[in-house]
Amino acid sequence: MTTKRTEQSVWLHLGAGAFHRAHQCWYLNELHESGDTLWSISLANIRNSSTQQTLKHLARQQGRYTLEVISPEGNIAYHTLSAIRNVILWDPQIQAVVSEGSRPETRIISFTVTEGGYFLTDDGHLDLNAAPIQSDLAGTADTVTLYGALYKILTARRENNAGPVTLLSCDNLRSNGESFRRGLTEFVAARQDDALARWLEQNISTPDGMVDRITPASDDGLLQRLRAQGINDDNAPVSCESFTQWVMRDDFIAGRPALEKAGVEFADDVIPYEEAKIRVLNASHSGIAWAGGLLGKDYIDQSLLPEVRQWITEYVSQDVIPALGDSPIDLTRYCQTVLQRFGNERVRDTCQRVSSDSIAKLHEFIVPTLKARYQQGKTPQATLRLVALYFLFMQKVAGHTLPFDYQDRACGSVDFKAIFASVDPVTAFAGQKKLLGSLAGEPKFIADLTRTIDDMQQQLKIMGDDKP
Repeated sequence: MTTKRTEQSVWLHLGAGAFHRAHQCWYLNELHESGDTLWSISLANIRNSSTQQTLKHLARQQGRYTLEVISPEGNIAYHTLSAIRNVILWDPQIQAVVSEGSRPETRIISFTVTEGGYFLTDDGHLDLNAAPIQSDLAGTADTVTLYGALYKILTARRENNAGPVTLLSCDNLRSNGESFRRGLTEFVAARQDDALARWLEQNISTPDGMVDRITPASDDGLLQRLRAQGINDDNAPVSCESFTQWVMRDDFIAGRPALEKAGVEFADDVIPYEEAKIRVLNASHSGIAWAGGLLGKDYIDQSLLPEVRQWITEYVSQDVIPALGDSPIDLTRYCQTVLQRFGNERVRDTCQRVSSDSIAKLHEFIVPTLKARYQQGKTPQATLRLVALYFLFMQKVAGHTLPFDYQDRACGSVDFKAIFASVDPVTAFAGQKKLLGSLAGEPKFIADLTRTIDDMQQQLKIMGDDKP
């Protein structure tokens, strides 16, 4: 059993994006409203990112902000959240973050850094050759990765004798706790820090977990809706759908909030929930965003045309379900629920946001199903469509013809300009291990993908010609 504590405790979160404030903060706020206020959140960034301005607004608002929650029927509720008690502004040496993380009262450190922020190879090990990892291993510049930040925090924690701490990944990463722990262990080994390595063996836990809530990027429309409600003093609101889910393994070495009272599910085996979320929701979300970018759409709901809906339905029924085999989750029903959520025009998620960091998303969300079906001796035609959409999407990125700016922290790891300038771009693309792992260079895969790309180009052209 996880130890429950009765003294005031701190939960430090790294990553001040909208999702954390719509999801983890919401659950703790629910617990606060029930009268249990033993835990509070300290919020910080580890890089000088665009959310630094959000932190400044939150600091002026003492951590309070409005969460707009939209139901499938279009009903809107506004909640004031106050679970954040300490806002930590970024500094180049992240000294304030290290100080907070190394306090004995800080017993959970969670993080949302996106899938690409873990820098894992196809076999699940830390990519020690990635430039950001190399930079943090050298320690000669500002901290840029999660591992570099946690190395500083945990070193200080060990030196301060601050006690054990739970490190909680809240990203869409398969077996995220175990995968993160492997990456952290390998980072510390690369730093040749035997003392910290030994300390980690006894003083951290890294529970697996699955998180789910569609949280679009905030825009001026949200501020206008708040003004219409008479809320004029909030410059850091967040909007999200009403659906929310959080499933975790109960492995918190230094105690945790009683989150089960707020609706969090604790399970011995999180993998079925992870696989359903990653292969159905996350893979489909990415595929729809790529299709939307190719068709000149701004939003996910606009991109969910009948043809795109059919591609996603067939992807799940023809490939995901056979690849996963027995599952405690009704994946057919789950797929339909997911498509209904994506089609909610009141929760306007942008193709730009959803398509960001697609190098990691292709590798993490889609390639596992592709590989599994080939291993089963089947041609994964429906999954190949998603890969073809990604190929055509990145072709537009390389040619600067997308209707929006594309952002990907791993862009330097794959030379897309060289791929699309080559004599045979499909073969060049299909040979990228960074994207496709062990499938890279396989002749049957190249032939199947070439045929599918040709077919998708024709279908997209017809769909584009039919638009009003």
